[in-house]
Amino acid sequence: MLKPATYIDDRRSLDAAVSRLAAQPRLAIDTESNSMYAYRGRTCLVQISTADEDLLIDSLAIKDIGALGGILADATIEKVFHAAEYDLICLKRDFDFDVRGIFDTMAAARVCGYTRIGLGNMLSDLLGVPHSKKHQTDDWARRPLPASYRRYAQMDTHYLLRLRDYLYAELAAADKLDEAYEYMADVTRFELKSLEFDPDGFWALSRPGALDKRQMAALRELYILRDELAQARDEPPGRMMSNKALLQIAKALPRRQSELEGMRGLPRWLVRRHGHEVIEAVKHSAESRLPLAPPRQARIPNHIAERYNALMNWRRQTAQARGVESDVIISKDTLWQIARRQPDSIDDLRGIDGLGPWRRGEYGEQLLGVVHGRG
Repeated sequence: MLKPATYIDDRRSLDAAVSRLAAQPRLAIDTESNSMYAYRGRTCLVQISTADEDLLIDSLAIKDIGALGGILADATIEKVFHAAEYDLICLKRDFDFDVRGIFDTMAAARVCGYTRIGLGNMLSDLLGVPHSKKHQTDDWARRPLPASYRRYAQMDTHYLLRLRDYLYAELAAADKLDEAYEYMADVTRFELKSLEFDPDGFWALSRPGALDKRQMAALRELYILRDELAQARDEPPGRMMSNKALLQIAKALPRRQSELEGMRGLPRWLVRRHGHEVIEAVKHSAESRLPLAPPRQARIPNHIAERYNALMNWRRQTAQARGVESDVIISKDTLWQIARRQPDSIDDLRGIDGLGPWRRGEYGEQLLGVVHGRG
């Protein structure tokens, strides 16, 4: 029987926990957020497990969890995540934490060639531990946090160190550790996106030519209205009105609120409460000037596109031979860099992101052969 996790919701308990964690050689970490229930999601819970204890840190109850920053940045303490990227984004966005010394069990599983790589599947298939993911999309800002939520959150990290050891041993036996660490560096590299609303984001919702200028002007007004309503209700914009609903309204250009009823993706409560605002937005669009469309991306020269396609074919064949997914070999972004730079030597590959020492040694000559038509 799994012993209940320690729930930490005050600064004194957090400081004491950090002292214990700082003495550990490795930590299993996960986060839970409310991104599906708020205009701007927040990290609501940070789970940390060691070989001795499981901690659930309530980052809503504790105003400042900055005490965790030091151990997260300490590269001598290994941090084990499963699918780390989103957790790393949340930790950076909400607390400005930099996390070093990462081992990502999902990345390790992909290098090993596993296809059932969700945490529930991995725990069941490799460790014989059942773990339902039914709480994955729940509202983690709910307080008090129900016992079933706490148990679920604890399970996300409790067995993670064992899973790490299983996969590490498999990688070591297959002489794939260097490859795995380079791939982990790929999948844990990210850039924070601006949280500011971009009123010109509506251009990305419609295919070129699908709407005329009048309809595009309506789409812009509706896009802005949706964001205003979502902010006021603290809900994700997509839950207020789907992109398809915005396009449907913009295309129909309704004049009366009754015309909104029955439109797919448009909740009835929204039509009742805000239908008049939707109609006003459509009417206002007739008088507003449509801003200039964003400049189209420059056309990629044929010789670079052909080089990239050749590299993609090489990647697909290499992945099939290895029994892994294609992005485990080399990312698309890296292939674009190679296609554009047209390197002539192994030394030329050094400045390309995503080509570490292992990949250069393993694939360098093959890449050069493809680039220069020898492969």
